[in-house]
Amino acid sequence: MEVVIITGMSGAGRTQAVHDFEDVGYFVIDNMLPSLAEKFVDVIKESGEFTKIAMVMDLRSRGFYDQVLPTLHELKQRADLAVKLLFLDADNVKLVSRYKETRRLHPLARQGRILDGVETERQLLSELKSQADIIIDTTDLTPRNLKLRINKLFSHGEGSNFFVEVMSFGFKYGLPLDADIVMDARFLPNPFYIPELKHLTGNDQAVQDYVMQSDVAQEFYAHLLSLLKNALPGYIREGKSSLTVAIGCTGGQHRSVTIANNLAGDLKHAGYKVNLYHRDVAKAK
Repeated sequence: MEVVIITGMSGAGRTQAVHDFEDVGYFVIDNMLPSLAEKFVDVIKESGEFTKIAMVMDLRSRGFYDQVLPTLHELKQRADLAVKLLFLDADNVKLVSRYKETRRLHPLARQGRILDGVETERQLLSELKSQADIIIDTTDLTPRNLKLRINKLFSHGEGSNFFVEVMSFGFKYGLPLDADIVMDARFLPNPFYIPELKHLTGNDQAVQDYVMQSDVAQEFYAHLLSLLKNALPGYIREGKSSLTVAIGCTGGQHRSVTIANNLAGDLKHAGYKVNLYHRDVAKAK
């Protein structure tokens, strides 16, 4: 089992790192008590649900400075674990600036002086930093660049975890709140008005054939697929972990389901991870 202990200077990006490790498939727990870390690892290991764990340990935990190094040593002695210590750092000027921007008080600041707190913490963490397997200086890193760095270091060549959520919906039931891209298919021929098709859905071949038979539908779909194939690499480069593409028609049973099904299949064929969801297909027609 892989175990990453995330620590470092307050304000250096630990909160961002939590999300980044989740995106590359780690089970992440924030503010882990060092004294409980080994027991927690055993529980997760015995569950068999996860093979990668990341634990954030920092001065929010009582006894952090006294317990973290012995805990690290104990975990690294275990033959069944591959343990790495990740230390996030930044220079004092940047750390003070970040605290000023958020108007938060450094946890070790004396009488409100942020720089005093930063310098005290840096001194206390010097030995821990010297034992780090990986040090990332976030002074000049944007959140996106930190994400890319963590992905490169900890995804282990497993490729991008980016996925596309393709969903169909009915405008009559409201727009999906989580959609990144919404396409309106209500201009396409509507099977609802064909008696033998009305009670079928876009999951049925007869409906699919009817919707896609026109040149207008074929041209629309070809442009939509081309648009997404050109845009998706850009979303990945910008650090997005997912993209939701919502296709809507009036009731969400015929045209939108047909287009969503075709889109999900073609994007999978193009090598993308795809989740397909028909939000309103089961609603009464």
